[in-house]
Amino acid sequence: MPGRDLAYSVRWNLLLISAGSLIFALALKGIAEPHGFVPAGLFGVSVLVSQLSDTFGAGLWYMILNIPMFAIGWVFIGRRFLLYSLYAMVLTGLTYMLVDIDFGIDDQLYAAVTCGALTGAGAGTVLRSLGSNGGLDVIGVILLQRFNIGLGKFYFVFNLGLFSFSFLTLDADLVIASLIMVFVSSAAVEYFLAMFSQRKISFIISSHSDKIAAEILEKLRIGATFIEGQGAYHGGHKKILLAVINNIQLKRLEEIVFTIDPHALFIVENTFTVIGSTFSRRKLY
Repeated sequence: MPGRDLAYSVRWNLLLISAGSLIFALALKGIAEPHGFVPAGLFGVSVLVSQLSDTFGAGLWYMILNIPMFAIGWVFIGRRFLLYSLYAMVLTGLTYMLVDIDFGIDDQLYAAVTCGALTGAGAGTVLRSLGSNGGLDVIGVILLQRFNIGLGKFYFVFNLGLFSFSFLTLDADLVIASLIMVFVSSAAVEYFLAMFSQRKISFIISSHSDKIAAEILEKLRIGATFIEGQGAYHGGHKKILLAVINNIQLKRLEEIVFTIDPHALFIVENTFTVIGSTFSRRKLY
């Protein structure tokens, strides 16, 4: 499959990581730094350490704090995932250190929302690759694999501690603006992850399932699966047709179903991830 080969090509992954890391770093440098925002994750720790210690810049601290993360990851995580993540981390750190930019957004709220949207877009683009943004992602994957601790839980606990400490050391308005930035960033990450791979799962209950399936295979050129079912009221045998489609195919599938059987039951649900078969392949850590 050409799409799947592209997803696994080195050039495509480096392109995604480069674009995402540059967007992420420039947003932090051009918006978060002038306003003193504290990002989530390890970069947030780097910003706090830089501010409180008055030593190295946040970009250099970010690279320093990542060293033990990647040293541990070298033992427990697959090399491909780790090397892609290492590239993302180095590019992010160097861009933040070497590029001097200010987006000129004076309003704190506008800055928080804009920075959150851009950092989320950057992080989401990187996560579309076979790597990650480095930092906590490496430790999070290890905890998931060895102790079955979900990534979301780990990030929540870590960031809860980070912002609790920030409230003790920084201005409350600044911390609240930082939280707004992180919230928008998280939403943007979810949007970018779903935007390019969102699928819908459809269930079709009809007395003409075989004919509908044949039309789906011929006109939409997608696969479908029969599920054996039984009606609860009459107890009759049912052949439920399951098909995974995208947004463009939805209306065409609806037309096929109700043209063949106006009395069919057509159920559509959103999915977040579809892995396997002719769809995307799972990300190996």
